[in-house]
Formats: sequence, C-alpha cells, structure tokens
Amino acid sequence: MQQHLSIQFPSAQQIADVRAYIKQSWKTLSRSPADILAAAYDPKLERRENSPWLVYVSAKENRLKVEQSLQQILSQAEFNKLEIRTLPANISTIQEHGLLYLPGSYVVPGGRFNEMFGWDSYFILLGLLQDQELELAQSLVNQLIYEIEHYGTILNANRTYFLTRSQPPVLTLMVLALFAHTQNKQWLQSIIPAIEKYYTFWTTEPHLHPETGLSRFFDSGEGPAPEVISDEKDDAGRTHYDRVLTYYTTYGINGLDAYYDSTSGFTELFYQGDRSMRESGFDCSHRFGLFNLEITQYLPVCLNVLLYQMEQDIAQIYQILGKDSRLWCDRATKRSQTINQLMWDEQVGLYFDYNFVTHQRSQYEFVTTFYPLWAGIASQKQTEKVVKNLAKFLAPGGLLTSTIVTGNQWDAPFGWAPLHLIAVQGLSRYHYLPQAEDIAKRFITLVVQEFEKYGAIVEKYDVVKCSANVSDEILFGYSSNEIGFGWTNGVFLELLSWLENLKS
Repeated sequence: MQQHLSIQFPSAQQIADVRAYIKQSWKTLSRSPADILAAAYDPKLERRENSPWLVYVSAKENRLKVEQSLQQILSQAEFNKLEIRTLPANISTIQEHGLLYLPGSYVVPGGRFNEMFGWDSYFILLGLLQDQELELAQSLVNQLIYEIEHYGTILNANRTYFLTRSQPPVLTLMVLALFAHTQNKQWLQSIIPAIEKYYTFWTTEPHLHPETGLSRFFDSGEGPAPEVISDEKDDAGRTHYDRVLTYYTTYGINGLDAYYDSTSGFTELFYQGDRSMRESGFDCSHRFGLFNLEITQYLPVCLNVLLYQMEQDIAQIYQILGKDSRLWCDRATKRSQTINQLMWDEQVGLYFDYNFVTHQRSQYEFVTTFYPLWAGIASQKQTEKVVKNLAKFLAPGGLLTSTIVTGNQWDAPFGWAPLHLIAVQGLSRYHYLPQAEDIAKRFITLVVQEFEKYGAIVEKYDVVKCSANVSDEILFGYSSNEIGFGWTNGVFLELLSWLENLKS
C-alpha cells in the first residue's frame, strides 16, 4: 500500500464543521413546486433574455390543476415567469427544452446540476437518512417513482433533453434503505408496479443483449446532446465535440471514419455512443473505447452488478410482503454466474467490461472491479486476487477511478465519492477491514482538508495531488468542479458512520 496521507485524520471538531455544512446544504439543494423558478433555471442551456422558463407536465397529469396549484403557492409575478406546457407524445418534436414537472420535493447535486439526477439520488438519500431528514428522503424516492409512472423510466435528470436515457439503476437500493426507517409495507406494495416497469426497461432491448442475458447502456435519442453544445465548452469556446475531433485528427486515430465525415460532420454512430456514455454516468473516460464511444458494444460490470442487486432487492421486497420470490432469486443467480463467466479475468485478477462484438474483456483497469465484491458476487479467492491489485488504484487521497491518465474526469488521477463507498463496502463484506478503513480515512481526510481551504464540498477530487482544484487537468467534457455536492455529502456521512460502527 502507498503511504498514508501526511496530514492527520481530522479532529472531531473538523468533522463536526463539515457535518454542519452538509446539514444546512440539504435545504440549499432541495427543490419543490414552491421554488419551481429556482428549479426551472438551467445553466446548461442558452436562453433568450426575458423569455419564460418552460415547464413540461406529463400528458397523464391534469395540466390545469398543476397550473392552479402553482398559482396558489407562487406570486403572480413569479408565475408569469413560467410557461407550462403538456409534454408531447412524440418527444423528438420538442424544439424548446425545459424542466419536467415533479409534484414533490427532491434534492439536486448542486452547481450546474440543478435537477434530480438518477444515480446521484441514491447517495444523496444515504446522507438524508444519516441526517434524519426522513420526510425529504421519502419525497425524493416518491419523485423517482413518479418519473417511472409519468415519463417512462427514472431519467438521467428531469429535463426534456434527458427523456431518452436513464442512469445506473439504484432505485431498489433506495426503496429498501428508506423502508428500513419507515417499515411502511403499504407503500412498498404500492410501488411494485413501478419497480418492475423500471426493471423491464433495463432487461429488454435495446438495453438487453439477448445472447448473454446481460444488459448495456443505450440512449434512444439522435444527434448531439443539447447540453453539451450549449455548456461543455473550454476557455476557447470549443465544445466537447470540437475537442474530441481535434484529438482524433491530431493523433491520427484509426477508426475516425466511423465517427466523422469530412463533409457532413459527426456520424449518428458517434452521437449514439456519446449519448449512451451519458446514461452510464461515466462521462467521460476511455473505458469503453476512446471517449467511451464504443459503449453500446459493451456489457458493463457496474450495470450488470446493479441489475443483479436489483433482482436480489426485489426478491427481498417480495419476501417482506409474503410473496413468492423464487423467480427473482433465480434471475439473480443466473446473472451472477454470467458475470463471473464473462467478466472475471483469472490471470489478471480483476473484473472487466465485456465486449460482445469482439467476445473479449476490455482489459481497461477500472475501479468498478469492486462492484462484484460490493454485491457479494465474487468468491473469496476472486476477492483475494482483487485485493492484491488494490495498490494499482490506491492514491494518497483514496482510490483512482482508473489506472490511466487521459484528460477525462472519469479516469486517473480523479476519485469520486460513490466509487469509494462501493469499494469500502465491498472490501468490508469480505472482511478486508484494514484496507477498507484505510480507503475511507484517506477520502474523508481529503474532503475535510479541501473543505477547510474552500469552504465547500465538491463533486470530485484529484486523489493523487489531494486537491479539489481539478479544472486545469480535465481536457474533455465539462472541466468545472461543482459545489454542493449531493453525493459527496451522502458518502462522507455514510463512511463516517461505517468508521464509527467499526470502532464499536
């Protein structure tokens, strides 16, 4: 293992200061119909000055009732700044993008992410539960259920330009975490149709790969992602797409023809890969080919472990409600066997994503190798081999996302809160407690150190330099390091709780 951080683990007072910041941040990061103007604000899109903020209401909703309820809680001046529209059945006809209406309170990550994000919400929920924010936690889960019922799935986030994709499936983890506090069986029974609808979204085509029974990420939209064109620009005004093209042409990368035509520009294959990468949550990396553009050819470790966990969770929900859970247990068993068969590399001792076109594992070392440990899919021997490779990922401030520096934020030298929690819980599950404790302490120390410098908690960190100042190192996608920050808050509290339980 690498050396411990030179600075000491934070004092009780230092940790208390961060906890106080997190506690007050839930209010700052909360959105509801009462502050729908704050929710409608979108820093990711350009907007005509003085034009109203657009809010789209599901066709299943009574738009008139929604308007009346908003008029009751907003001033007339505030209401006049909104334009409420019914979401068209054919979403490809939407010319002007806007907020997707949600009837209750939810929590946004922070900064440019002023929406309810799919997988962020799980880690946010853990923080809310640690902070005894039970009412807000319940509402957050209810809004995700509402998205399934009214918009077809849990969305990347609640804007119209996200309607074509989801994010990593963590709903049932949230449901069971909340149920542990509420014990509300009636509610649990009522949301089973939505849970099963969401499971079907991930386990039917185009997400399903029929030959293996495993799933992939796939965005059903076409053309460039609107938020990338408007917002993901560097100091020279070049979009992420401009910079990717420069990279390809500068380095003479083979295969450019599939993604770029000199007369017509980027191909639909390029945009399909780029959009689908955004469903994965890992935007950007070179994990699924350069800039993740080959992602639709891959069966990812992370996604399929999450679907295994979802099958296990649904089985548990059925058992709680006295229903027959054997079908779900069988599905989980089958999936875990296929994951180990296709994704485990015995020689290297790591789990890798599987390319179903080439019938080969990727060999791209990525911290999602800890997901099978987190879910209990790995054997003790497999876990031993993964732990022997831990040094590849270990850095002074925690875990590297990958072992390669690419200029992408989901590669080295960057580390992200959710992946730290999954690794710590995975190692802990197999009783590698010293390693898990070491990682948790490194990351907590880093978060506290940077909080004391900047007075904020951020989205991601350079775990090599132990710094929140990352913008100059990120060459693709968006380079900002957003403040808030929802999932870092949640993971910080969860890791603290884990360390306290370890002591006792």
